[in-house]
Amino acid sequence: MNNRKETIRSALNKENGVLLWENFLNKLINILGHKNKVEKRRDMRLWHELLIEKLPREQLLGQHRECCALRGKGWGRPHSTVDYVFDYSPYKLFQYHLLILREMKVRGYHPDEKWDNSLYRGQISEAYLELKAVVWTFPIYPEHNDAYLESCRENLRQKGILL
Repeated sequence: MNNRKETIRSALNKENGVLLWENFLNKLINILGHKNKVEKRRDMRLWHELLIEKLPREQLLGQHRECCALRGKGWGRPHSTVDYVFDYSPYKLFQYHLLILREMKVRGYHPDEKWDNSLYRGQISEAYLELKAVVWTFPIYPEHNDAYLESCRENLRQKGILL
């Protein structure tokens, strides 16, 4: 990557606007080298229920996207940080998603009301024909214990988010 950067930089030094291009190039290399979507996806998780109302906007909306993906085409696809959800009925994920949807509405967001239906799986995946309701527990997932709560808090701290 550095050789490419130097080659392009030396070519640009012969032209006007070197600083603009260099700034652009550095940002591009940063994006391509360090912040690709795969890295972001690897960090996704279901936040502990006690943190939902405290999550910053970015994490709350990201959690909604994660729930939508998992309820749709992502259901059953291996993913190291959320594999445990597949050990339970999809109805539990629906229950968890309801917490996210409720918090979004409290904050003035307007998520698609279709997600309030336990059978709905997004625009691409076919809806469930039937999905048996399960008892609401706290936490929804047994994995969301005190150690998990602390792990989530630490994850947020590493992102510079202090709750």
